[in-house]
Amino acid sequence: MTDRPTSPHTASNEPTLDADEILAGILEWVAIESPSHDGVAVNRMVDLVEKGHAALGARIERTPGRDGFGDILVTRTPWGGDGPGILVLSHLDTVHAMGTIENELKVRREGDKVYGPGIYDMKSGAYIANHAYRHLVRAGKETPLPITFMYVPEEEIGSPTSRQMIVDLAKKNKYVLVTEPAREGGKIVTARNGRLKYDITVTGRPSHAGVRHMDGRSAIKEMAHQILFLEGLTDYGRSITCSVGTISGGTLTNVVPAKCSITVDLRVPDMAAAEEIMAKVEGMTPVDPDCVLEITGGVDRPPYEKFEGIEKLFQHAKGLAAEIGFDLQDLKTGGGSDGNFTGALGIPTLDGLGADGHGAHSHDEFIYYSSLVERCRLMIRLFETLE
Repeated sequence: MTDRPTSPHTASNEPTLDADEILAGILEWVAIESPSHDGVAVNRMVDLVEKGHAALGARIERTPGRDGFGDILVTRTPWGGDGPGILVLSHLDTVHAMGTIENELKVRREGDKVYGPGIYDMKSGAYIANHAYRHLVRAGKETPLPITFMYVPEEEIGSPTSRQMIVDLAKKNKYVLVTEPAREGGKIVTARNGRLKYDITVTGRPSHAGVRHMDGRSAIKEMAHQILFLEGLTDYGRSITCSVGTISGGTLTNVVPAKCSITVDLRVPDMAAAEEIMAKVEGMTPVDPDCVLEITGGVDRPPYEKFEGIEKLFQHAKGLAAEIGFDLQDLKTGGGSDGNFTGALGIPTLDGLGADGHGAHSHDEFIYYSSLVERCRLMIRLFETLE
């Protein structure tokens, strides 16, 4: 896809947007593998982004990571001061393990599709916002509002070390733009389900599986009852889902297992449903009274609906997209992002502003080359027009 030089928002002396240049920048980022739990690898991405923003005159704030995660990078445009403005939220971590780029998901282009680990979720979106800022600097432009870019190192596992900073920064800004990938043919996200996360452990009683089986109390058997209850909470009609994602337990086959643990992921459409489901989960009791049930967890990412401020922001973006030459649509999704934190605060939030594509978290992850210029143009126009 090529830029539209006749666009009413492209001055004759303004640098053009080139899809190949945007893609080259994205692939430079994709080449640096950055799994969430590898803080050293993520920091290689942070180094690259920090260097690029410093060259554009941005004010840099880098907070050292903790608990083994990468650093949190915050950069600010040199104009506009520290007043309320636009917060651009991106994450630099991916779900893919080191070595994926050499094995299961090699970087390649097949027609309009460009493949690579994390290219869709979400290095293309993060880079597009970066390129939009670069474009403004090249054109010698300043925006009506100051822009703050925040790069999160561990979004894929719930942003445990960065979420408070996300909330604090969001409260200081008028708008939040999240560079998560576009959905279903280029749609952006204006509402998200919330996520509840629980760790549940059953403690039973060990015994010899052959000689004194009757003396034991199987933690795995007890957990099986609890899993059936949990999975039964799924209600597709209400957009409530439950997934028991991991399970571990037992020591040897000839020992009645004394311990069993699971992690549970639940998605809910609103806080009323969240409170209902939390009451059910936290009210669980053992089927076998000789077993002990330990339940910890709660709201991991709060849900948010498309309130008036988001609708107004979406309509503004939709108008800009029409001027650029495409029809922008929106949706609500069951997946979570850092936009959950900001939308739940009541701050107008647009999510899914990244490249169009498919296959997030899979070995078939790709973006559409043809979406790069129009998504970058939309980001630029949002920067230029929000006030």
